[in-house]
Amino acid sequence: MKKFLLNPWIIGIAVIVFGSIGYAAYSSSTPGEYDDFAKCLGDKGAIFYGAFWCPHCKEQKQIFGKSAKYLPYIECALPSGQGTTEVCNQAGVKSYPTWEFADGTKQTGKLSILELSRKTNCSI
Repeated sequence: MKKFLLNPWIIGIAVIVFGSIGYAAYSSSTPGEYDDFAKCLGDKGAIFYGAFWCPHCKEQKQIFGKSAKYLPYIECALPSGQGTTEVCNQAGVKSYPTWEFADGTKQTGKLSILELSRKTNCSI
């Protein structure tokens, strides 16, 4: 009978693969740095209008990292990328990103965490 020997390369690859899976599971279960802040924005009536193809919208979301999923985001682009949704037309959104606040004011462009905090009174 032959003995089965594990190749050191196979063991190394297995360690890397399972370690990566473990890290991904751990990091997806840990809260984001701005989870509470992003939730507060929505609670205070802020709305973030954007488009999936908009580089500034992507940058705005990147500021929030993992917490971006809690932003009060409304997608304005149609799936084809050509045209705007009726919700955004009715809101008068002309460029992206556009933030609308509870007091009815709007600001266009990427806003910093500090600017959003000042506008909404959400603590960082």
